[in-house]
Amino acid sequence: MEDPRYPIGKYIAQPFSEKLFEEWLTDIKFLPQHIENAILNLDDMQLETPYREGGWTVKQLVHHVADSHMNAYIRFKLRLTEDSLVIKPYNEKAWAEMNDTKKLPVNISLTLLHALHLRWHAVLKAMTPEDLDKIAVHPEHNKEFTLWELLGLYAWHGRHHVAHVTALREKNGW
Repeated sequence: MEDPRYPIGKYIAQPFSEKLFEEWLTDIKFLPQHIENAILNLDDMQLETPYREGGWTVKQLVHHVADSHMNAYIRFKLRLTEDSLVIKPYNEKAWAEMNDTKKLPVNISLTLLHALHLRWHAVLKAMTPEDLDKIAVHPEHNKEFTLWELLGLYAWHGRHHVAHVTALREKNGW
C-alpha cells in the first residue's frame, strides 16, 4: 500500500542535467497554479480536512507551502549574494499551528505564492552551473547541500503537497 505521507515517493537527489534544470524551473514557475487548481471549489469544511490521518489540514498545507517557499527563496538569495550560508531552520509544525495559518483564508497564501514564485523563478533562471554548485549548510540535517540539490528538493516539495491534496480529493470523491 502507498504511504500517504509520500504520494509521489521520497525526494531522491539527481545529478545535474539541463533537461532536469528546465523541468524544475517549470515546477517552481507553475506551482502556485497547480496548488490553486488542486484546491479549486473546496469549501471551508473540505479545507479543514486533514490530507491524511494525523496530517495537516488542506488549509494548513497551503499556508505551509508559502512558509516553506518564502524561506527557500530567501535562502537562495542569501547564498547567491554571500560567501557562505548556514541555513536558519524553522519549526514548521509550530508555524502550522500559528494564528495566521489557522485563521487566514488560503487565498492569502495563494496570492503570496504567485508573487513569490515569479520572483524566485527569475532568480533561478539566471543561475549558472557555478551558482548551482554553491553549498549551504543545513544544521538540522548536519549536512551540506548544493543549490542544485535544494532546487530539486523544493521542486519535489511543491509536487509532493499538490499530490497530498489531489489524493485526498480522489479518496473523498471531491
